[in-house]
Amino acid sequence: MVNKSALGIIFPNTYDELVPELTSERLMASIPFASRYRLIDFVLSSMVNSGIDNISVLARQNYHSLMDHLGAGREWDLARKNGGLTVWPPFAEKTMNVYKGRIEALAHIISFLDSQKENYVILTDTNIATSFDFRKFIQAHIDSGADVTVAYTQEQLPESALRAKKMNKGMYYTFDIEDGFVKKMYINPQAEGVQNFGMNIYCIRREYLVRMVKDSYMLGAVYLERDVLAKSLDTIRVAGYKYDGYYGRISDLKTYFDENLRLLDDRNLDGLFSGGSIYTKLRDDNPTRYVAGAVAKNIMAADGCVIEGDVENCVLFRGVRIGKGAVVKNCVLMQDTVIEDNANVEYVITDKRAVVTSGKTLKGTDTFPVFVAKHQFV
Repeated sequence: MVNKSALGIIFPNTYDELVPELTSERLMASIPFASRYRLIDFVLSSMVNSGIDNISVLARQNYHSLMDHLGAGREWDLARKNGGLTVWPPFAEKTMNVYKGRIEALAHIISFLDSQKENYVILTDTNIATSFDFRKFIQAHIDSGADVTVAYTQEQLPESALRAKKMNKGMYYTFDIEDGFVKKMYINPQAEGVQNFGMNIYCIRREYLVRMVKDSYMLGAVYLERDVLAKSLDTIRVAGYKYDGYYGRISDLKTYFDENLRLLDDRNLDGLFSGGSIYTKLRDDNPTRYVAGAVAKNIMAADGCVIEGDVENCVLFRGVRIGKGAVVKNCVLMQDTVIEDNANVEYVITDKRAVVTSGKTLKGTDTFPVFVAKHQFV
């Protein structure tokens, strides 16, 4: 019987530069999402739901909020003596910079990888919110006989990805796939039409990964895709795994706004949460309270909110307060945001503890939502 046990490795910083408004003091993994979660909760919960209980998070910078959120991993049942959750802080020495790509990052924990018992390794980023069945993914990898398996979706490249290429913010990948195997890998393509768009989720046999990292790092490789896979598709068998489930890909502030508001449709909400429980850090608070005269239509509200005004088509995180006479439409309001009495707010994203003061009007558009930074008063 094949040993299907796997360990997970999460890269929480890879696409921070795509949403600089939200990552000046945090990393992509700890961006709030869907009213009460952080982006890392989705991939972390998916791993736990798939029986993966040895998970490492390789942080690069701005990781304090992430460590506060994850703690010892108790909410994910990962507070264990053996395996469990490990957050690796940045590795920086006098003669080198903090890692940039997966090969560099993995090279710093190669002795850890070498000493583990699991047969397979799952590598993933945190810019995609989805409920992913890693059991099926690992089985598909085994059945294909591939050296590496990469998950992909079929979609048109979003405008945000194309703009990011011009600004040199992160790399994205598409594939030519024949008979289930990747024949060519494109880095930051400008192609039109439906593409095989990489999710940056990989399955690799652990011993094979250890050898790959050791050999390629000695030759100066930094990135797994650009420096290793793309150049060696004739010798490394890379299988493609088409993902058809629900997902939300965050590639700029606009897609962050859109993906939150998409969840106001019950079909999308069910799609995201249908694959198993999504766990997150607990915050004991009162249920959301609707004061007499308040009007709420099509909203997602976490616990601890107090609503006295009119709210429509909004995602409200924990502890949001909407004052009397305030009108709030098409907004994403993060934790402890305050919209004071008689304020008028539309197409706005607020970071934590932002305040829109009494009587103010703040309006963006559906194509350009206004952003209010953490602790800011408007």
